[in-house]
Amino acid sequence: MQEKTYLKWYNKVGYGSGDIAGNVVYAFLSSFVMLYLTNTVGLNPGIVGSLIAASKFFDGVTDIFFGAMIDKTKTRLGKARPWMLYAYVGCAVTLVAIFAVPVSMGKTAQYIWFFIAYTLLNAVFYTANNIAYSALTALVTKNSKERVQMGSCRFIFAFSTSLLIQSVTVGAVAAFGGGASGWRTVAVIYAVIGLVVNTISVLSVKELPEEELNASGNCVEKEKETEKYGLVEAAKLLIANKYYLMICGVYILQQVYTAMINMGIYYMIYVLKNENLYGIFSWAVNIPLIIALVFTPALVAKWNGMYQLNLRGYTLGTIGRGLVVVAAYLGSVPLMLLFTAIAAFGQGPWQGDMNAVIACCSEYTYLTKRKRVDGTMYSCTSLGIKLGGGLGTAAAGWLLAASGFDGTAAVQTESCIRMLYFMYLWIPLIISLIITLVLSKMNVEKANAELKKMK
Repeated sequence: MQEKTYLKWYNKVGYGSGDIAGNVVYAFLSSFVMLYLTNTVGLNPGIVGSLIAASKFFDGVTDIFFGAMIDKTKTRLGKARPWMLYAYVGCAVTLVAIFAVPVSMGKTAQYIWFFIAYTLLNAVFYTANNIAYSALTALVTKNSKERVQMGSCRFIFAFSTSLLIQSVTVGAVAAFGGGASGWRTVAVIYAVIGLVVNTISVLSVKELPEEELNASGNCVEKEKETEKYGLVEAAKLLIANKYYLMICGVYILQQVYTAMINMGIYYMIYVLKNENLYGIFSWAVNIPLIIALVFTPALVAKWNGMYQLNLRGYTLGTIGRGLVVVAAYLGSVPLMLLFTAIAAFGQGPWQGDMNAVIACCSEYTYLTKRKRVDGTMYSCTSLGIKLGGGLGTAAAGWLLAASGFDGTAAVQTESCIRMLYFMYLWIPLIISLIITLVLSKMNVEKANAELKKMK
């Protein structure tokens, strides 16, 4: 029987545009915050890395907390949309604050300023906004194909935005006068763009009524479906779901991977001696990802699910990253660009259907525990972004400091150059291999099908 459809094309596009808002925060922060703090403000990368790691302490329970809050919310806008709408105001303010560290302050005050702004952005505002945005995948449609299409659409916008930000930011900062004022102006522009697009995204979709979400082919007790649960029980429900733990692990690894790839700006400046190559490599990453996302829904249909597509794709991606390493030691930038593109193309399908896989994980909890935890389940997206991206950026700071990096020096030491090779080439390869192994075990679609047969 054909699944009921819920969305028009403009709902999917409107929803997907929300990742423009998400990435004027995330891509800007992950790609340039370390460069801004070390080379403009003059802060020590090791101390910055430690502050970012300490900030993760405050992130500890906020993901599950906001996920549970979303599940309990009932308003005219629905469960998730109010959180997505209002939390972004805080995202915009704190993003500007991070890139507006007063140069007249002493170093200690500058570190404190950054720590407070960074923690508020990650632990509170971005968490609430991102979990709500991701949870909408399960709240606006029950159609599995539409969920894949929504995921593909949002990540097309995400990678397009990342590509644009990575390509134009350095030039835009220079065009606005460079230095601290240039970074601050660019941050304000990105924040305003994010506010406008996030609002459009919120208004482009409508959440399904509770009775529609809970409707199924099987008769179940209504009271059991809507049974209340607290924060501790929510955490237990997530931990009991092995597929949730796998996705969390993959998401965290992906963000560490991205953080190391973003250290490419240092690799371009100090190894390849051309900072403009960073934008070119961004094209080699993001264009293949976008192409892969366009074909993901069709490939999911062709292979009757997401498991084989994700596994085969990431296997190709791992091979591509291995060849990037070979090309780098051969000293061939064109080959590095080619193999970077191949790796990104292989990783694309997982980006496109990841939200649909998370929806399957939520269904797995419902089939085994008879409790709906859609908002809480999508905490893995924010948890992965914060832990993976934050710890990846922190580790990058520690590694730079350990190598003897000096942001005021035009030429870096040999130990620093070796470290940049390790960070930009070897760590992404190792992470890609680990993710491929985890994806080989993540066949939640098959598990759900078997559970339904048992009912």
